[in-house]
Amino acid sequence: MLVKTFSAAVNGLNVTPVTIEVSIAKGYGYRLTGLGDEAVRESRDRIAAALQNIGMRFPRADVTVNMAPADLKKEGSGFDLPLAIGLLAANEDMQHHLLGDYMLVGELSLDGHLQPVRGALPIAIQARKEHYKGLIVPADNVREAAVVNNLDVYGMENIQQVIRFLNGATADFSPMRIDTRREFYEHQYTFDLDFADVRGQESVKRALEVAAAGGHNVIMIGPPGSGKSMMAKRLPSILPPLSLQESLETTQIHSIAGKMGREQSLIAQRPFRSPHHTISQVALVGGGQNPQPGEISLAHNGVLFADELPEFNKQTLEVLRQPLEDRKITISRAKYTIEYPCSFMFVASMNPCPCGYYGDPTHSCVCTPGQIQRYMNKISGPLLDRIDIQIEITPVPFKDISKAQPGESSGQIRQRVIAARERQEARFKEVKGVYCNAQMSERMIHQYAEPDDKGVQLLRTAMERLSLSARAYNRILKVARTIADIAGCERVESQHLAEAIGYRNLDRGDWAERGM
Repeated sequence: MLVKTFSAAVNGLNVTPVTIEVSIAKGYGYRLTGLGDEAVRESRDRIAAALQNIGMRFPRADVTVNMAPADLKKEGSGFDLPLAIGLLAANEDMQHHLLGDYMLVGELSLDGHLQPVRGALPIAIQARKEHYKGLIVPADNVREAAVVNNLDVYGMENIQQVIRFLNGATADFSPMRIDTRREFYEHQYTFDLDFADVRGQESVKRALEVAAAGGHNVIMIGPPGSGKSMMAKRLPSILPPLSLQESLETTQIHSIAGKMGREQSLIAQRPFRSPHHTISQVALVGGGQNPQPGEISLAHNGVLFADELPEFNKQTLEVLRQPLEDRKITISRAKYTIEYPCSFMFVASMNPCPCGYYGDPTHSCVCTPGQIQRYMNKISGPLLDRIDIQIEITPVPFKDISKAQPGESSGQIRQRVIAARERQEARFKEVKGVYCNAQMSERMIHQYAEPDDKGVQLLRTAMERLSLSARAYNRILKVARTIADIAGCERVESQHLAEAIGYRNLDRGDWAERGM
């Protein structure tokens, strides 16, 4: 007897429907075709044990299974459930008239329980596109899959429930219903970390506000204990809220990577990823034998924070250069080519020298100018060129911490950031793929951020006196445009340029000699 069940294969962000054809004839044997990986080939043993432990048996016959399209590689244990159901239906151990209405995905435990799989959300989106009546997933995946409307999503605890359902007992089960918009908006404004907890450091908070308003990459340089990581972790609380479309994009990536919890449906807050400095290139950008999104894609629509930037492997950091410009990463290997989105704000922190205390008013630095310069040279010029804001931090003395009042809340800062972003969206509404000032091209900089004569003179003077590099010019204009947007000004004025110039500390030619 020939029976077909339906599932899907996830490759990058692309989902391909998979038809599992099970043919049973007289004889004895088991053949699986269709480019299944090791996990798919091992499914036979899991299915046999699971069926035995629920009081059923693996067909004793000549079994041929094909996973079409046969030339597409199938990866992962999510095909266990459709394979098991196909085997039972082909052996006439259950009914098969409902199999064409539902897409199935799930990993089988040896006791018949269903384990969560990766990619439930993009599979659900594909099931709706293919006009299936419903999707059956493990209970742990049901909330993330159920955000897709116009599709009945059933979360099952074990294979016995799936068999009962497909045997016609559909009235005994209810599809999961998620009010997507309510779930989304309920969690957009709740943050565990708030800038109100940061005492002092007003100039740094201002720089982070500018960075958030324009989508600028930022690096903070300061001694240990000056608050670099503390403030970086609070950056998502002042970024504009995700749109529903951005939330779906972000949730799909995390679903494919297996990062969604049982109680999660949509990611409503901008992600914050902080990889350790020992991270490999593959873990950072994605890929591997079974391709997975890397940290830069998990940070899509959010923040990628690199703490202690010079401690990262220099070659690993260099792979960030293209994604920072293109906002996507294409991973090409011998057996596959996959593209992941990676539009993120890059935030980095570092000590100013090997000992960490260069410029610290309370500690003496023991590093020579040459040592400081070598330390700074661990970060390449092309990577530094992609960082718009460079801000120095000095520790707040104890007497000032004890006297300081609670700082401005993240909610107050966020309102100014949102207003500035709205001005940018209106400005760039006719330009595809540009949503904030950090994405402006050189032509757009001259169109929207050209200073007046007084501003040009100020910029010329700063370039000469501070020995600023040529690459600083466009960065200063981009940041000045953002500062003007925060102030609600149509033109970039000299005071905006003056503040932007103050955010280019590492471009100064005397960096390693100052204060020695």
